[in-house]
Amino acid sequence: MPSFTYKAKDPQGKVISGVIEAETERAVVTRLRAQRYTPIKIAEKKPTAIGKFLTSIGLAGRVGVKPLALFSRQLSTLINAGIPIIQSLNILAEQLEHKALKETVSMVRQDIERGSSIAEALNKHPRAFSSLYVAMVRSGEAGGVLDDVLERLSSYLENVIALQAKIRGAMAYPGVVTGIAIIIVTGLLTFVVPAFEEIFSSFGAQLPLPTRILLAISAVIRHYLPLVLLCGIALFFVFMWAIKTEKGRGIWDKTLLKLPIFGVLFQKTAIARFARTLSTLVKSGVPILEALEIVAKTSGNKVVEDAIMESRIAIREGERIADPLKECPVFPPMVIQMVAVGEETGSLDLMLSKIADYYDREVDAAVAALSSMIEPLLILFLGITCGSVIIALFLPILTMSAVISEAT
Repeated sequence: MPSFTYKAKDPQGKVISGVIEAETERAVVTRLRAQRYTPIKIAEKKPTAIGKFLTSIGLAGRVGVKPLALFSRQLSTLINAGIPIIQSLNILAEQLEHKALKETVSMVRQDIERGSSIAEALNKHPRAFSSLYVAMVRSGEAGGVLDDVLERLSSYLENVIALQAKIRGAMAYPGVVTGIAIIIVTGLLTFVVPAFEEIFSSFGAQLPLPTRILLAISAVIRHYLPLVLLCGIALFFVFMWAIKTEKGRGIWDKTLLKLPIFGVLFQKTAIARFARTLSTLVKSGVPILEALEIVAKTSGNKVVEDAIMESRIAIREGERIADPLKECPVFPPMVIQMVAVGEETGSLDLMLSKIADYYDREVDAAVAALSSMIEPLLILFLGITCGSVIIALFLPILTMSAVISEAT
């Protein structure tokens, strides 16, 4: 459905603005007048081709976890203070700094004013509010404990933020060092190697193989750098598109779990996320079958998603959650046993919370271990990369006498 931006005057004469989803501009005018607003300006929002493409591969249009966590905590506080939901959303829409979330909250408020439930209004905006978020709000709305559920949601999202920060911290150092290595090597190939090429051309004899390879790479970089950059960017977008497909995502997620250094970290992160999400949903009163479906969709890993969906099918047929999880290599025996104990004792949410806390600590330990392990490996990588270039450059000079005698 198209979106329209509008400016209008409220009954007190104050100018307000926002975004409305409607079929036509006339429908927007009708809706504004029904709310006793006087329309001033209405314009349809038309996304650019680039914007549509970036949105399709998931690089634009989404609301991040951090602004959503802050919004949830603020909304919980306002509802707990006895402020009606419409007024609470209006207050938040005016003070939110995140543009996409601000527009979304305005549209949610309008849907609720027209009679939609809060969960139904949120469900229309999946790029801001996930199925997990909507399910928890629905359960809180039905049980009359929306403020408690929103508080629990904000705590959950803050845990997600902390977990993401740990992963980014583990990946930042190798990323920076690799980037520096690429810049240094590119500089050598662009500016240093051509100077040596003039010297080598005067030898009049065949150069060593490493030197010939280096000169060929240097020529490609110097003459076709824009094309190389364009190919790199194209490959990046193709890769982003590929991992959005069902088959591509499955291959990529399996590869991540099998990586020699980072695989263990990704595995522990997946377990922590699974346990934390399922614990939060079960504690909020979401039915177990619906909770498992949501956890599968938000797991972030296709291997884990498939295992959870198999578990869901087994539960529907009368089996326990733990039994199908045994077949997935991602979940270690300790997790399976704790889930089984939680099912038997009726304290599944508590056991899952303990699993999540344990694996959060494991992620911390894994990040610390990786940091100490990666540093010497990256220094070795940087030394080999730059050293190979330097050796290839000086190899003909070191064997100059042999090359000159061969030429004569």
